Amino acid sequence: MTVLESKLRIYYITVIFSVIFAVIGFSYNAWRLESSEENNNIRTAAFQVLNELAELEQIIYAAHYDQDAVAGSPRKGWVKVGLIVDLSVLIDSSVEKETQELHMTWAESWESLSSEKAVADNLIVKIDSVRKQVKHILYSLE
Repeated sequence: MTVLESKLRIYYITVIFSVIFAVIGFSYNAWRLESSEENNNIRTAAFQVLNELAELEQIIYAAHYDQDAVAGSPRKGWVKVGLIVDLSVLIDSSVEKETQELHMTWAESWESLSSEKAVADNLIVKIDSVRKQVKHILYSLE
């Protein structure tokens, strides 16, 4: 083997390893960007759900404790619950499950919200359950 063949062999090996490392680096970078984007979408939806939960809680308090038909309007509550359920799909299936339970509880009890304390308390418990699950997902993100 001549010196030229030896140098070419080293050059080819170097080129092959360079291409392999470039492909691995590119693949990792693409995966990391995808993962970061997914986490960002989850965070954005989660923070919006937390805001909507707080607003729903205010509606419940206004309806039950203040007997305010405007601030505690069930229509506002329906909109909030619907939006919470819609956004939960973007977060995680466990959050979606909790929001479905909140939706069912709201659907079953919104009519007696202003007159029964147990209904208001039960809805607040469901809101807290959703809030806890959302926070759990946020803490688990990479």
